[in-house]
Amino acid sequence: MRVRAAILNRIVAALLLLFLTCAAVWAEDTAKLDGLFDRLKTADAAEAGRIETEIWIEWSKSGSPALDLLLQRGRDAMDLGDYPAAIDHFSAVIDQDPNFAEAWNARATAYYMAGEFGPSVADIATVLTLNPRHFGALSGLAMILEETGKPERALQAYRAAIAIHPNMAGAADAIDRLETEAEGQEL
Repeated sequence: MRVRAAILNRIVAALLLLFLTCAAVWAEDTAKLDGLFDRLKTADAAEAGRIETEIWIEWSKSGSPALDLLLQRGRDAMDLGDYPAAIDHFSAVIDQDPNFAEAWNARATAYYMAGEFGPSVADIATVLTLNPRHFGALSGLAMILEETGKPERALQAYRAAIAIHPNMAGAADAIDRLETEAEGQEL
């Protein structure tokens, strides 16, 4: 009985050590992202593009080489226009790690590209629950809202994206366009 207890104690100690290590890495990643988002708020357009790229790189790290590979395969399938395969790859990632926001975002994008707005919006909701600063998901939501005849709500989503990423490509133009449409045009 003592041998069994000793083995269980070692297993618990190893799991605790693993958890603490993961928590430290997560805190480091969060601190890095916080710094990137702070810089993004005041960056000029050129610097904002570089910071945005760094943010996407951080968001795309699942912590698992196998899941990262599946995510990349899904992105490759999307690039080829094979949206059903992309959705399958992203779904496999989500099945393995339902808290990986970028897999949900990638699948939302694949659904959007496939013309399946309902599942896309559902996935975007999950992305924003897991990662409220996801300006890409907010922009995607705005595009869907605009395309489905909800310009007021699209405007709100674009404004939320701009609040996070002031230099987001296309968002300011979309806001101007929607505001002009809402006000009506003078003759």
